[in-house]
Amino acid sequence: MPKGPSLDPAVRRLAMAVEDHPLDYADFEGIIPEGEYGGGTVMIWDRGLYVPEGDPVAGFHKGEIKFTLQGTKLKGSWVLVRTKDRQWLLIKHRDQYAATDDITQLAPRSVLTQRTLAEIARDEGGNVEKAATGDPPQTALKQPPASPGKKIRPKKASAKK
Repeated sequence: MPKGPSLDPAVRRLAMAVEDHPLDYADFEGIIPEGEYGGGTVMIWDRGLYVPEGDPVAGFHKGEIKFTLQGTKLKGSWVLVRTKDRQWLLIKHRDQYAATDDITQLAPRSVLTQRTLAEIARDEGGNVEKAATGDPPQTALKQPPASPGKKIRPKKASAKK
């Protein structure tokens, strides 16, 4: 999601389908090297439960997946509507959690470490300026998934003083 989620039901946000990531990747915050799959600063921006509304497989084939989020930041009913093969729009349903406030600006910190993207980049030796002004939070990964034919070399964490 290039611009992150919106709590405003009038706002449609582009969401691109990507390969599934193993669940054990859910605790990674850091930097994936540029040019690698998912390259850039990675943050665990939100965490919680996804509850399908109806049959998600049938919804996928229909091009409309409805679900409820029970996250730290994102709550309530949502829908993903397919526009093209791998492109979807994420839309917040009108419910008690809908708002016009920009949740990515109001709550920019990691739910895991309370760091911003710029702080994660600084701590991991990455590009702080790009992280501060670049893409919104990405899905968190434990180890960067290897693209076919590519080897991922995760950055080693430095010892904290």
